[in-house]
Amino acid sequence: MKVTFKLFATLRDYLPTGTTNHILELNVVEGTTPTDLAERFHLPPKLVHLVLVNGHYWYPEERNTKPLAEGDVLAIWPPIGGG
Repeated sequence: MKVTFKLFATLRDYLPTGTTNHILELNVVEGTTPTDLAERFHLPPKLVHLVLVNGHYWYPEERNTKPLAEGDVLAIWPPIGGG
């Protein structure tokens, strides 16, 4: 099934070399979770802070157990600080 995977800010560094933007279209197997994709791209767990699927926040406990569906858009942001 196809999903859209977006990484923002410093997480863009974890995308494959040659990726020209922060968005990848991926083919994944049924049952794939956001945590599965974070692990696939070697994202450090402490940097996987804000996870949205189709614009809706997924709590940390959902990210391991709730699978993505065909056409979902998964977006991940690291913790952001500033002042």
